[in-house]
Amino acid sequence: MVHLLAELTVFVLALFVGFEVISKVPTTLHTPLMSATNAIHGIVLVGALLVAGAAFPPLGAIFSIIAVALATINVVGGFAVTERMLQMFKGRAPVKK
Repeated sequence: MVHLLAELTVFVLALFVGFEVISKVPTTLHTPLMSATNAIHGIVLVGALLVAGAAFPPLGAIFSIIAVALATINVVGGFAVTERMLQMFKGRAPVKK
């Protein structure tokens, strides 16, 4: 029980620190921050794959597959959003007459 309480305390403190850090980021840095968090989500995907390999059947395997699917959607969607945002900063092609 003490171990669970310690983990819960770390989780709540991480929530507060994360909220404070993210709320101070200016909007001009949003795109680079998105790219960095996409890299972190790639690490989450690797962790989900490792857990899937060591999961206890059958419930652990089901939750692991769900974790892998959600992490994959998060990574692919994040990179798609970042790419679309970066396209907005590219110049338009000159119109030929």
